[in-house]
Amino acid sequence: MSNPPDAEIQALLDDLWKRHLPSLVERLDLLERAAAEAASGAISEAMRAEAQSVAHKLAGNLGMFGHPQAGEIAGQIELTLKAPTPETLAGLVPVVARLRQSLDGHL
Repeated sequence: MSNPPDAEIQALLDDLWKRHLPSLVERLDLLERAAAEAASGAISEAMRAEAQSVAHKLAGNLGMFGHPQAGEIAGQIELTLKAPTPETLAGLVPVVARLRQSLDGHL
């Protein structure tokens, strides 16, 4: 007896999630480094641009994997990095921490 299509799709998504966990963790680590640099006022343009790109990718991917709240948080990070101000950059650390917390138990 074969699996229903929804179960097959979920199994494929679960497999993809597991295979992409290492890169997801690397991306979260990069966002944490960028947030720390931003909070200290020492974020380089290259780091800001890379972190914005990473946040953009996470915003799209996390929703697809069934983590819409995490995707929304990543989208907030992307917007902050797209149009940074000293105030918004200073507040990135807790936002990135919320992103990681929203994925606790799935990493």
